[in-house]
Amino acid sequence: MTSCAPLTDTFGRVHNKLRISVTDRCDIRCYYCMPETGAAFAPRATLLSVDDFERIARVAVRLGLRKIRLTGGEPLVWKDLPVLIERLLHVDGLEDLALTTNGVLLADRARELYDAGLRRINVHLDTMDPEAYRRITRRDAFDRVINGLRVAKELGFGPVKINAVAVKNQSEQDLVDLARFGRESSMQVRFIEFMPLDSQGLWNTDKVLSAGDMIGILERAIGPLMPVPASDAPAAEFRFADGIGTVGFISSVTKPFCGNCNRLRLTADGKLRYCLFAVEETDLRPMLRSVDDDGIAAAILGCVRDKWEGHSMHSVQFVPPPRPMSAIGG
Repeated sequence: MTSCAPLTDTFGRVHNKLRISVTDRCDIRCYYCMPETGAAFAPRATLLSVDDFERIARVAVRLGLRKIRLTGGEPLVWKDLPVLIERLLHVDGLEDLALTTNGVLLADRARELYDAGLRRINVHLDTMDPEAYRRITRRDAFDRVINGLRVAKELGFGPVKINAVAVKNQSEQDLVDLARFGRESSMQVRFIEFMPLDSQGLWNTDKVLSAGDMIGILERAIGPLMPVPASDAPAAEFRFADGIGTVGFISSVTKPFCGNCNRLRLTADGKLRYCLFAVEETDLRPMLRSVDDDGIAAAILGCVRDKWEGHSMHSVQFVPPPRPMSAIGG
């Protein structure tokens, strides 16, 4: 395949990140993401294979993408995950590979992931209270997640980060407990504003705990926070003034970072998306059987070219995406 210009959209944003959802299945049922029962999943026959993911990744990297994050659903329920990790790490030009998991199966699978070459992991954990964890996830797996974090650290994964969704009038104490846990265990906790991506329509602006409010809560409970120079990550990072630990805030609702967005998303059933909130998708799956790599590249370039300026979450024109977060990819 011939070399191509950088993946630059019509607003001048250069894209170098791809998030790949390897499955839409999950082994917990967080209330803000999935219904407790009756969740609808894509037919298994429509899901991409290791070969499919690898081919799309190779084309994307040749076009200029440099960083890939594997997500779900819950990626650890997919048996072929270590095979894909090893394959991706052999893609010439890929500079970084990371994984986001809920951690339930992490203790069981951490060794095979490490042996496959993975080093960077984000673990989703909203609370340090086992009972609150049970209410949020509708599963009794808190101890398994904590054990998974311990095993990952012992094996040498690094950095290990924790992602937590913050909901107003629910998460205030959890912020403090998680931040203290991160300081004690040398893990960065990243707090994510509650977004309109749940499958049950529970979201509204009154449930958004803003990054500004979260910073105030942490400073009152623990101590002053100092901003860390900005990177290309979506999280605004802060360091505690006493030098012990950092926290991050993903302010998708109150301070959208659309103007600096540099990522694309690939769903488990082969749909390429230019935004988490996109209402349109580019279906790459049928192309995998009908076109060569140049055809795949053209579709990727077209998706980038069609990218909108932003999701307009606060305008009357905003329409939530037709898929829930679990089907899009975390």
